[in-house]
Amino acid sequence: MTDVAATSDQRVRRDVVDRFNDVLRVTKRVVTGFSVRTKILGILVTLTLVLGFGVTLQVRAVMTSVMETELDSRGASVSSDLAARSADPILFNDAFSVHELLRDTVTHHPDAEYAFVVDPTGEVLAHTFGDEGFPVGLLDPPAGIAEDGTVHRHFSAGSSAIHEFETAILGGELGVVRVGISEDRLAGVIDGITTQMIVTTLFVALIGVAAASFLTWLLTRPILDLVETTRRVGEGDLTAEASYWANDEIGSLSIAFNQMVGDLRENRSTIAETEAVRTRLLEKLITAQEEERKRIARELHDTVGQSLTSIMVGLAVMEKAAGDQADAKRRELRTLAGETLTQVRELSRELRPSALDDLGLGPALDRYAEDVALRYPDITIDAHMDLPERLPPSMETAVYRIVQEAITNAARHGDPRRISMLVVQRRDSVSAIIEDDGSGFDPQEVRRSQTSVGIHAMQERTELLGGRFDIESGPDGTTVYVEVPL
Repeated sequence: MTDVAATSDQRVRRDVVDRFNDVLRVTKRVVTGFSVRTKILGILVTLTLVLGFGVTLQVRAVMTSVMETELDSRGASVSSDLAARSADPILFNDAFSVHELLRDTVTHHPDAEYAFVVDPTGEVLAHTFGDEGFPVGLLDPPAGIAEDGTVHRHFSAGSSAIHEFETAILGGELGVVRVGISEDRLAGVIDGITTQMIVTTLFVALIGVAAASFLTWLLTRPILDLVETTRRVGEGDLTAEASYWANDEIGSLSIAFNQMVGDLRENRSTIAETEAVRTRLLEKLITAQEEERKRIARELHDTVGQSLTSIMVGLAVMEKAAGDQADAKRRELRTLAGETLTQVRELSRELRPSALDDLGLGPALDRYAEDVALRYPDITIDAHMDLPERLPPSMETAVYRIVQEAITNAARHGDPRRISMLVVQRRDSVSAIIEDDGSGFDPQEVRRSQTSVGIHAMQERTELLGGRFDIESGPDGTTVYVEVPL
């Protein structure tokens, strides 16, 4: 039975928790479904009404307490005064004077509802009820006697609340005076004040709604403008800008947003320019590749082809010749075959140096420097290598082509007397510096005009490796600096 009761309690607790979570979810859904402006208006109106009605209820409670205290004090005072003043007329059996005294008291005290005098035997000597007669129920015994001898009780007479006070005349020897004080007048005053406070609260709430509407408009207008601008930017309109409304947090947000859009616009322009440059570079590279193929084909046709034709003709002549003439022809053909082999090897090295694959970047660059020195005897080539280990094949090829392009450009266009080449491998990068003392050029102008395929090719190869490419040139020469990470 204990296990069953425990299981039942757990089930009840789970049900309570589930219902509470359901209430929280519904509340969250309702609250989050409103706009910021509606939330601010709701909060302000709610606070205004709660504060106004709370103050109204508190003031009403305080005024009611003060009213009851005032009525009790006034009733006790009026009752005591009547008891003192009615003693003499009662001693002289002057009922008329007692009646006039009671009537004047009720007339001059707006809260006094009635007054009457009862003798020691319980007979009513005088009262202020007029023609309608004396209510018999008022002769019921009072609720109790206070410390000062005054009896005080509360009761309802129709719709009115009555505070009745009873005071003995001459210690009770001549009877008692009983006075009824009504709450109607003071309750009406309290109700009127309460109504005025409620009306004031509602008026203040309306003013608060108007002020809150204006303030929320000031707050939400920039936000809505930012939302609209964000939508336009999301659709691709990078010319959209958020309006600057005020020097506050939203204004700072607008400035930051406009700066972000400006950066996006610049990045898009840069990307477009880069793509255009790459497109043009690709076209030029394809054109240069075709030109290189034409040159190689022309070289093969004009040199290797003619040499092979000469060898074939020579072999045919040698078949018919004899003696010294045949020996001379064999020597000529041997020389021609050697020259043809040299030409084929040179073309092969231009296409892909075998030393780069067999020995590495350093020996391949040394051999290339020797070839450039043979091709351009008026130029001194200084080559310095510090490559303690082999690099990745793709990096060796890229660095080789960059150095080859830099030296070729310098030799062809700079008219230098000396070209220096330094390639150094550090712990986390490889650096290449190519300097010449030629006539130089304007690197910025060349980059803007995009006429140099070689410079763009070097820069593209460097960027593909995640490296840094820089070129400086002037009347005293040109320096190409390349650094690629390992």
